[in-house]
Amino acid sequence: MAKKALIILAEGFEEIEAVTPVDLLRRAGIEVTAAGLGSTTVKGAHGIHIGADMTLDAAGGDFDAIICPGGMPGTTNLMASDMVISRVRAVFESGKLCAAICAAPMVLDKAGVLKNKQYTCYPGTEKRIQSGTWTEKDVVRDGSVITARAPGAAIAFSLEIIDALLISGAGRRIAEAIVFKNIG
Repeated sequence: MAKKALIILAEGFEEIEAVTPVDLLRRAGIEVTAAGLGSTTVKGAHGIHIGADMTLDAAGGDFDAIICPGGMPGTTNLMASDMVISRVRAVFESGKLCAAICAAPMVLDKAGVLKNKQYTCYPGTEKRIQSGTWTEKDVVRDGSVITARAPGAAIAFSLEIIDALLISGAGRRIAEAIVFKNIG
């Protein structure tokens, strides 16, 4: 059975942090649903309009992972949504994967996901996160939580999600297919 991931797009999201995981996870055979917060057309932080598969309230709940791209005000919009926070918390409490990049680890923090976890985030954002232990790495995986530092880590972040959802090494196969050499 194919793994399923939900990525939430809120107005002002960082485009590279959303499109990269959708693209690479789909290449790996993971069924990705891009859900817009309130709309199926969502405008990113740099004015790019992305068509979501459906709205978040129309998305079911049977996902193996939830992914939050960062960006401002995208992260602020994610944090302001009770629906987003409750969905992130529910995914985490069910032992499934929670992933966030750039400023979006603040969403995980608000949902209580970062407690006793190591994480990374956009430089300076760690000052706004109340729990967990910050590290300066580009990508951090701590159990069922994956965080990444910034847009420049979007490929490595996506590959780590692939490895977490599929067998270890699956991300390496995708990296080789796209000729991405910056993988451990």
